[in-house]
Order: sequence, then structure tokens, then C-alpha cells
Amino acid sequence: MIYPYKDKLPQIDSSVFIADYVTISGDVTIGADSSIWFNTVIRGDVSPTIIGKKVNIQDLCMLHQSPGKKLLLEDEVTIGHQVTLHSCTVRKGALVGMGSIILDGAEIGEGAFIGAGSLVPPGKVIPPGMLALGRPAKVVRELREDDKKDMKRIVREYAEKGTYYKSLQKD
Repeated sequence: MIYPYKDKLPQIDSSVFIADYVTISGDVTIGADSSIWFNTVIRGDVSPTIIGKKVNIQDLCMLHQSPGKKLLLEDEVTIGHQVTLHSCTVRKGALVGMGSIILDGAEIGEGAFIGAGSLVPPGKVIPPGMLALGRPAKVVRELREDDKKDMKRIVREYAEKGTYYKSLQKD
């Protein structure tokens, strides 16, 4: 369901796949070839949420913000199942693993990987190309080439799945 919030209506590229039982409201922008999966909530009723191109936001995610603090997902980002994002920045090509929580002012560097179930506290910066995990998340190592290839595969496969599922929807 797509809802306006006051004078703000979500701006969603026509190529985006939005699964059933997704709620998107307010000041939200979603770029081309992205996919928003079942039972996800993206509320733009406090500050803007900007989602880039070829981003996949998997099932049961919650995206929200604090006043004056936008939420930004750059291109080719993967957000795993049941992730909560709140007024943070996730840079290009990064992956946030299932069940993780990323809080206000945190920044996930380009191509970084946040392990499943991690908590990235307010203001924490995870450098580009690093694996971080835990509660609170700590950098444990630099990503290997096989990690990077797998992350790119996930982006590619979710874009393909989104295109397929979108073809099944009736206008």
C-alpha cells in the first residue's frame, strides 16, 4: 500500500517491484530496478528516505527516520530479511545481513558487509570493504574476493527476481 503523508507522496520508479503487503508512505524515493519484498514497511513521515538503483530490501524490513536525519541507501545495496534501518547511510554495494539493526547517524561504507544479527550503534562508521559483526558491531576483517563476488551475485539475482515477480503483477 502506498500512502501520502501530508504533502509528500512516495516517488517510485516504474521498474521497481513492490511485493504484496508492503507499506510505503510519505517522503520516500526509490530508484530503478530496486525491489521491496513482502511485509516490509518504509515510512517517510519524519524525514526523507532515499533508496538508490538496484537496491533489494528483503522481507519484513522496517525503514524509518528521526527528525532532520534522512535515511539513505545508495545503489546496489542489499538489505537482508528483518533488518531495521533508522536514519542511517548505507553506501553503494554494501550488504546488511538478516536481523541487523542500524541506528541514527551510522554509516556503512561502500562495499561493506554487516553480519547477520548485528547492531550498529548511533554514529558508528564501518569502513568500506570491511566485514563487521556483533552487538555492538565491530570490524573483524577485510572482505575477500569471494565475499565481494557473492555480494554482487545477490544484487544481480534480486534484480532478476524482482523483474520476474513484477511481470506476474496485473496493472
